[in-house]
Amino acid sequence: MNRLRIISPAPRDVWWELVDTDATCFPFQTPTGIDAICAASNSRDKSRLYEFPDGRRILLPLYCNRRLPKRLSILTTPKTGGPLSDGTIRTEHLRSILDDVARLPFLGQNVRPTAIQAEQWVEVAPESASSVECVSHVTDLSGGFETVWKERFNSQGRRGIRKAEKSGLNVAEGDAREMLEPYYGLLERSVERWAKDRGQPLILARWRARKTNSLKTLKRNFETMGSACRMWVAYLDGQPAAGIIVLFGRNAHYTRGAMDKKLAGPSRASFLLQKLAIEEACNRGCRYYNMGESGNSQNLARFKKHFGATEYRYPEYRFEMLPISKLEIRLRGAIRSLMARRNS
Repeated sequence: MNRLRIISPAPRDVWWELVDTDATCFPFQTPTGIDAICAASNSRDKSRLYEFPDGRRILLPLYCNRRLPKRLSILTTPKTGGPLSDGTIRTEHLRSILDDVARLPFLGQNVRPTAIQAEQWVEVAPESASSVECVSHVTDLSGGFETVWKERFNSQGRRGIRKAEKSGLNVAEGDAREMLEPYYGLLERSVERWAKDRGQPLILARWRARKTNSLKTLKRNFETMGSACRMWVAYLDGQPAAGIIVLFGRNAHYTRGAMDKKLAGPSRASFLLQKLAIEEACNRGCRYYNMGESGNSQNLARFKKHFGATEYRYPEYRFEMLPISKLEIRLRGAIRSLMARRNS
């Protein structure tokens, strides 16, 4: 092999080989994960397989809107995306990949690593890209659940779990496809709470939630992921108090959570659900439990650290024909300022 070879979409047989080889793989980096994203968002697989002259094979999961022409579409990696490889990814590999993505004829290309690849990506910042800082939390499950419980959960986390176990909660666990209704009711109540906490108009918060988490979207996602998509719902006095959705593969990804704060707060239902999901991930032999993005929320970050999650800060690189990111930041700032004035 004398030069870099690029194949897109990536061959599925090679993709599955790299899933089996790369110990850092999360569910949305798999062919099934991309299919689930595409089914839920009406997108198409645009993954790229890079075969380097040194023999290294690296696959970058990518997708874009299937309805729009390239020049009007954003090419993006999954939120827990990033490359899969059959060996060490060196700086020169990443630079070649980012140079290739930057040249693709889309309105914009958004590329991010898996959280635990963060350090490498900071070192290869392309001059042609803008960047947005991402913050995620990941728990290392090495050593099994007993080690995670004793050495990584903090004292507040263990105390919250013990309180939840004594609070009269009943927990149902199963295939997410069969447990969607009680969870969706919790999600709708959570959206109302989030809108109030952030000072957003409820109609805007509901519109954004339905755009990404409508009942139809969730059903499509769950159907594609199949039995890899598990749900836990905690009930207090027969009423749903909290629910979480976790994807399982080589590693686990806590992808969604919702609760009725009046029930879940005093009972510490969310603590118990996380404990059960992490224990299940350990039993399945997962090395990592990705608790997802935390944004700028200190409360959310603090909650995740109860379960031994390490904070990772890393860039999402954006190659844009138009200054979309700057306009987005300005629009969000204008909305926040408007809401602050309305609430003052």
